[in-house]
Amino acid sequence: TAFYGATCAIVQVDIKRILAYSTISQIGYMILGLGVGAFSLGVFHFFTHAFYKALLFLAAGTVIHSLHGEQNVFNMGGLRSLLPRTYLTFLAGAASLAGFPLITAGFFSKDGILWSSLTTQFGHPAIYMLGLFTAFLTAVYSFRLIFIVFWGERRKDIHLHPPTRLLEWPLMVLAFFALAAGYLNIPHGFGGGAWWEHFLEPVFGRAEAKPLVHAAS
Repeated sequence: TAFYGATCAIVQVDIKRILAYSTISQIGYMILGLGVGAFSLGVFHFFTHAFYKALLFLAAGTVIHSLHGEQNVFNMGGLRSLLPRTYLTFLAGAASLAGFPLITAGFFSKDGILWSSLTTQFGHPAIYMLGLFTAFLTAVYSFRLIFIVFWGERRKDIHLHPPTRLLEWPLMVLAFFALAAGYLNIPHGFGGGAWWEHFLEPVFGRAEAKPLVHAAS
């Protein structure tokens, strides 16, 4: 599902359809986490995805509103300087969706699932490689969207009216969480565990898979 959704997103021209197929792909990652027994990490990806995908859809809606209903990305272009706040927040959401290392919520949640798909007793190198290649496709369609919509020259002469602050402030709030929410799953203190990795232990107990490297230590 993750791979198929990514291949669909990479060829879409409607800005909302790109994000919709991306959502299908990210749900595939959540199910991958459940499939390899990393239940807490699957829910953690659901949690972080809520922030950056809400941000991307709301930012896409801001672009559509500013362009009087235009949704075809090939009729856009050059919006970086015309919609600077929307651009920066959209960039934060796209980076989190792509799993940009260390500074995005999507990196921490997606990387945890990929690590589990390689290191738990239910994982397999083939599953890991497919998930890793899908992460590459995610980065491709995410920044394809950024470059087409916000960079280059305008491809169609559309009268643009800037969004109000009422539209922009929610984008900034969501952008913060799209970048920072992943830190909820980093180890706390010296020798402390990552909180989200144990989130569902009261429910599943020993049924939740642990990375074999942790078990060996």
